[in-house]
Amino acid sequence: MMAERKITGKHVLFIFVGAFGIIISVNLLLAYSAVKTFPGLEVRNSYIASQTFDDRKAAQEALGWTIDARHQDGRLTLSITDEAGQPVAVKMLDATVGRATHVADDVTPDFQFDGSAYVADVPLGDGNWNIRMTALAFDGTEFQQRVVLIKD
Repeated sequence: MMAERKITGKHVLFIFVGAFGIIISVNLLLAYSAVKTFPGLEVRNSYIASQTFDDRKAAQEALGWTIDARHQDGRLTLSITDEAGQPVAVKMLDATVGRATHVADDVTPDFQFDGSAYVADVPLGDGNWNIRMTALAFDGTEFQQRVVLIKD
């Protein structure tokens, strides 16, 4: 006949320590992963950025620009159009294309204006991509926008 096993204080302690050890280990792993893949801050000082936000927003909206992004056959097309739907040439265009969750795949394409849109050869995998762009109008107005591009 087998001896009956009893749960002792040591058993309960090992179960308790083991369960909380797993929970704490998983939390530490997730926290490490979150910090490791964090793409960074949007602005250095949000209070200072907020002081001029309304003025910058009004100036940007006064331009009346609409942005559209497409990717096909390894070519990224960034269309900037005015209120009449006409293509807009800008004084300067700076853009970074990357994933929403990390910066490992970030690229800075060399966009060229072809008369109707800005184009660049950029190989992109499937999924959700963000284009963080800054354009400078010829009147000196800065235009900033994050354009979401979903590639199938």
